[in-house]
Amino acid sequence: MTTGIALSGGGARGISHLGVLKALGEFGVHLDYISGASTGALVGALYSYGLSPEKILELIVNTRFFSSLRPAWTWTGLVNMDGLRELILKLIPENNFDALKIPLTIAATNLRKGKAEYFTAGQLIPAVLGSCCVPVIFNPVQVNGEVYVDGGVTDNLPSKSIRDKCDLLIGSHCNYVSNEFDVKNFRSVIERSLLMAISGNTTVSKELCDILIEPPALANISVFDVKNAGLLFDIGYDFVVKNYTKMDFTSIQK
Repeated sequence: MTTGIALSGGGARGISHLGVLKALGEFGVHLDYISGASTGALVGALYSYGLSPEKILELIVNTRFFSSLRPAWTWTGLVNMDGLRELILKLIPENNFDALKIPLTIAATNLRKGKAEYFTAGQLIPAVLGSCCVPVIFNPVQVNGEVYVDGGVTDNLPSKSIRDKCDLLIGSHCNYVSNEFDVKNFRSVIERSLLMAISGNTTVSKELCDILIEPPALANISVFDVKNAGLLFDIGYDFVVKNYTKMDFTSIQK
């Protein structure tokens, strides 16, 4: 039986994917395919290369992984991704999909064509950066002559990209939108609005998954809250071990 997992985007909340992956590993789940958008693409690349969930969390906490992003102050965005590019290159020096131990599909949004496109071969880091490139905040990333921004804009849970390859498809979705919301400040309104807008393109994607992992506790943590990396990791891990058993992931659900 072939098993795959789709990892959603979600800013800092994407760190919860690491806890999910750790729990799946303890259940003995072997992943044959991984797809990811935005933070899910970054986590997917590092995990597919062979780094453990704990090691990736350590990198995020101890190396200020996301602090490597640098101000750009250009008309296309405020921050460039050169620092993140350098960090990933140190971790994955081959910079190629062929170096990955698990086949990976990365979703990014082609800004000119206005649609999602999927990377599975060639240079790895440009695809990851393009998928993580939140519009306006980051400078768009050029890949093969095209300009790309965040994959979450058009396909935040890229399950369809690997659905036909998997007997069992797991979705790890970290953008749970609760029915309660308090207006705290301008940033909270923007964040809530973005989450609601992006959730629209995941409706069909969720239905394509045999098992959907979507921890409600993530709704209490901001997508910008990297300082709670450890808590985010634990939320993903605890949700899986408390709500599933090994048998859930060893039989075909559909």
